[in-house]
Amino acid sequence: MPHYGDFQNAIYGAGLAGVLPKVPTDFATLEARATAAMTPSLLNYVQGGCGDELTQRRNAEAFGHWGMVPRMMVDSAARDLSVELFGQRYPTPLFMAPIGVTGLCTQDQHGDLAAARASVATGVPLCLSTLTNDPLEAVAQTLGEQPGFFQLYTPKDEALAASLVRRAEAAGYRAIVVTLDTWVTGWRPRDLNTANFPQLRGHVLSNYFSDPAFRQLLDKPPQEDPAAAVRAWAKTFGRVLTWADMPWLKSLTKLPIVLKGICHPDDARRAVDAGADAIYCSNHGGRQANGGIAAIDMLPAVVQAAGSVPVLFDSGVRSGTDVVKALALGARMVGVGRPYAYGLALDGADGAAHVLRCLLAEADLLMAVNGWPTVAAVREAGAVRV
Repeated sequence: MPHYGDFQNAIYGAGLAGVLPKVPTDFATLEARATAAMTPSLLNYVQGGCGDELTQRRNAEAFGHWGMVPRMMVDSAARDLSVELFGQRYPTPLFMAPIGVTGLCTQDQHGDLAAARASVATGVPLCLSTLTNDPLEAVAQTLGEQPGFFQLYTPKDEALAASLVRRAEAAGYRAIVVTLDTWVTGWRPRDLNTANFPQLRGHVLSNYFSDPAFRQLLDKPPQEDPAAAVRAWAKTFGRVLTWADMPWLKSLTKLPIVLKGICHPDDARRAVDAGADAIYCSNHGGRQANGGIAAIDMLPAVVQAAGSVPVLFDSGVRSGTDVVKALALGARMVGVGRPYAYGLALDGADGAAHVLRCLLAEADLLMAVNGWPTVAAVREAGAVRV
């Protein structure tokens, strides 16, 4: 039976023929290479965070003060990294977190389709952002039978919100991930210093421009007056959601509703009481609010408060070891963001797939060496602050 860790054997085998990996296998080198490859404006948007980026740095660094204890004399020759979510079995606990400028990360400006191809190649589900260069239907068609999720930035216009959700459901996405912390954009100096915000320049708005409810808000089609279409987008973007909106959100679809941005245990309990099908513990990778606690440090309390409701997690994940630690602290599935965006920038779909395979290989090998043959064994082992 093949294992994700076998990927290292393929790399070493290719090396015998003088072939080196086209994309790096570690985050530091990956980031450095992508920094050189991306345009300054795109790099600022992908790499930047809120304020002085302290929370963004804390997100990644905080994994270092969580440690795990290996168990010996355990047969971990065969590993099973599969997890269950919403009644479906997924081959891995990893998923591709939503990134609003994925479409810009490849030279052909079709990074959303490239991300979908990477998802198909690896079996890692893609959580597609509302903000894309290709319509959600085109991405779903590229995914084919590969499961994907749709992330919703809830617009002020209820008809538009309902239309986006209906389209995602009709296209075959398996859940609606509602982002709670981005009804307004946080203070991002890297973008502000260059006065650059991609959406205001007409990028990654295809899901709006192709939507019949959005087009009803326009006097002319987007292609005839793109500036007016962008202004209409800016006017409707970002509904402030409250708990009173949950019945309305749940009325829009039969799909599971996932609330993204929950970091406080009281909010997790409130989400469960309100009927959320899953909770997504995330501080938006430190992009939306500065001065906060690292997301991984907030995860255990959120998991405990959620009870039997599954908890997804992202923010600061840079390695397969990080993935395993998040699983040990109770996450059902773990999202990775910037690393796969860097992979897209370096080698398109193949680059993103390479990054995902590296993360899975490291996680699998860590489980093998530490005597954890299953994700359940990882959770049983747990993690402690060191």
